[in-house]
Amino acid sequence: MKQPAIADPLHPIIWPNGAKAAASFTFDVDAESCTIAHDPTSTRRMSLMTHQSYGPKVAVPRLLKILERQDIKATFFIPGFTAESYPDVVRQIVDGGHEVAHHGYLHEPMQGIDAATEASYIDRGLEALAKVAGIRPVGYRAPWWELNWHSPGLLADRGFLYDSSLLDGDAPYRFAVAADDPRDIVEIPVDWTLDDWEQYAFYPGVTGSGVIESPAKVLEMWTLEAEAHHSQGSCFVLTNHPFISGRPSKAVALEQLMERVKAMDGMWVTTMEQIALHTKATVNEVHTHARIEVPVFPGAGAQFEPAVVRQGVLA
Repeated sequence: MKQPAIADPLHPIIWPNGAKAAASFTFDVDAESCTIAHDPTSTRRMSLMTHQSYGPKVAVPRLLKILERQDIKATFFIPGFTAESYPDVVRQIVDGGHEVAHHGYLHEPMQGIDAATEASYIDRGLEALAKVAGIRPVGYRAPWWELNWHSPGLLADRGFLYDSSLLDGDAPYRFAVAADDPRDIVEIPVDWTLDDWEQYAFYPGVTGSGVIESPAKVLEMWTLEAEAHHSQGSCFVLTNHPFISGRPSKAVALEQLMERVKAMDGMWVTTMEQIALHTKATVNEVHTHARIEVPVFPGAGAQFEPAVVRQGVLA
């Protein structure tokens, strides 16, 4: 007998209307931004730039047709620079009824930057999305999934409902933006297993090992992940990049996955915004995250501040 997966004990959730689990198909429309942020001189490489522009030019229209055929609403995390560069593509996403969320301005490196610099990136991204499509996003995904400890406060200051950058759960939860701050936002966790970058991404001198997986293998792996999330009643969140998973055979496999996920009994397939709204309205517990301080290394020891859970107010 097939054994059911064991649910995430720290983040219990009951899904709406009798649903057993939730799933969301998300797309990071990085286009050229991620390579430029990694190395500004990459703009001199014509072939590399075309590799990245394939996403908004060819892949996004293909993916929008697939989503329409499957009657799925997705969430597109879009850097502000991508929105400015490809405004018609962003409008097509909006016109398709999909959610547009924030993904930095130029997919900037986030690790270790100060709060003022990070705030400028967030604000510039907000301005770009507002100018291009009249959107004020409620969701945020940090470039490279790299939050700083001050990031949640910056998001709360700007009215964001949720983040999707952390990796410490199988289901969404609420977390305090700081230990001494009464505000909280929703976290919808991600997982490198459910990111197409690790399976397919390769460009000489930029990223990847040169081993590009078969879509058949990836379909099998992601199906197993979806089945486990469904079995344990948690939240399956898939992250795709159009310039990767919008390529022909990969897009075919992705649509096959959508069909499989939709066919799972009681699987709620929806946008990240809808998942976050439900979490905010039904989950009382508000978490903090454990913090470790190492003043001097090695030899000075370390200080550990444990995570705690408090009761919050439902939205």
